[in-house]
Amino acid sequence: MSAVSSIKTNRLFQTFNITFFSVISLVTLVPLLYVVAVSFTTDAEISASGYQLIPKQFSGLAYSYLLQTPKALLNAYFITILVTILGTLLSLLMTSTVSYVMTRRDYRYSNATSFYVFFTMLFNGGLVPTYLVVTKVLHIQDTLWVLFLPYAVSPMFAMLMRGFLKEIPYEVIESGKVDGAGEFRIFASIVMPLAKPALATVGLFYALAYWNDWWLAMLYISNEKLIPLQFMLQRIMSNLQYLTSNMQAGLNIDMSQIPGESSRMAIALLAIGPMMFAFPLFQRHIVRGLTLGAVKG
Repeated sequence: MSAVSSIKTNRLFQTFNITFFSVISLVTLVPLLYVVAVSFTTDAEISASGYQLIPKQFSGLAYSYLLQTPKALLNAYFITILVTILGTLLSLLMTSTVSYVMTRRDYRYSNATSFYVFFTMLFNGGLVPTYLVVTKVLHIQDTLWVLFLPYAVSPMFAMLMRGFLKEIPYEVIESGKVDGAGEFRIFASIVMPLAKPALATVGLFYALAYWNDWWLAMLYISNEKLIPLQFMLQRIMSNLQYLTSNMQAGLNIDMSQIPGESSRMAIALLAIGPMMFAFPLFQRHIVRGLTLGAVKG
């Protein structure tokens, strides 16, 4: 009788979990559906009826406005994708190497290195020294390098990966030495394959940071051919806000042909679309990497 009761309890608990998380998923999905719906709605309808999940009249005016210069938009997408790929690979390489060094027991300055990395999480040089280094020392302004080199190593992600790598038994490294493997062979052939969950987790975080960044482009890029997607969309947004705020200032502009609110939603979709499809591919590794990487600091 107790076994039957236990089975019923488990089924009831599973039913509750499925129902609860289905509701949570729906709650998180509805705002996204609203963004999609509003992007295909006219501003006049938004002013009259507010946000609606199913627009009374579909309109692609927002996307037509954003796609007036398709060549520039495609170039911005290309630059952003290239920066995201190159930046993520470089950041993973540099972050994994410094994190690996901090976990080696036979490295005399591992604690000092860990403190140095942790210290940079709390204090940094600031904007002016960074700008001077980029423009006067490295001379990488108006180049592709400036869009990802300043973010090459994040101390927070380095400490996160350090926590994961510390879970790898040191005996594995010693066995590699016994077999005659050098330091680079141990790192590339033994440590990195075991660190795939951490690499996937940190890699996705880096990719999100590079994909969403427009700050570096605003500071250091003046060449139109190197404008990334986020900075281009940010400029379009600023232009829309300027036109909207000055529509009563005597400007001879037909505001009915310039969508405001719907363009903002369309910009959001153009910005987050590719990353929404990339995230589920890494979800399993992310959960495992965060869980294991948070065991030890």
